[in-house]
Amino acid sequence: MQFRATATQQKPLTSNLQSIPHGPEGVYVTLRVMRSMVRQGKQNIALRKKALDLTRGLDQKDWLGEVKRLHRFVRDNIRYIRDIQGIETVATPETTLELGQGDCDDKSVLLATLLATIGHPTRFVAVGFRPRHYAHVYVETKIGNKWIPLETTEPVEVGWSPKGVMSRMQIFN
Repeated sequence: MQFRATATQQKPLTSNLQSIPHGPEGVYVTLRVMRSMVRQGKQNIALRKKALDLTRGLDQKDWLGEVKRLHRFVRDNIRYIRDIQGIETVATPETTLELGQGDCDDKSVLLATLLATIGHPTRFVAVGFRPRHYAHVYVETKIGNKWIPLETTEPVEVGWSPKGVMSRMQIFN
């Protein structure tokens, strides 16, 4: 991921960052912006209703079933699309849901927010395949004592994580 500032017009659809440093510092700043969006978005009743609708019909306290349903929804119904070349943007969960598309950070913010609206703890994990270089982000959620990866940009199941990771940074929501 390359990180550059982006400003939005009218109602903010994406983060309104003034400047993002390059390298690991920029990744950390972006993860903090994403965390802020989840903390704000989890209070949105429309997003909670979406999570409740998606998990309707499951047995009570079927935590893994809830995670699988929300993961599948974001993975399969939100189209992956790259950011503007050379500019890092992060869409709000509402915007990603409305547009039906986003990149890895947009999809991660949406999934983490949906999970948070129904009480699931989450964290973001930025990974790279070279030392001190980050190219991707995904969500992990905790069930019991185990953190479970939730990749939404590939056709993979709950629990899959990328191989060959040389750099990893995480931030709790």
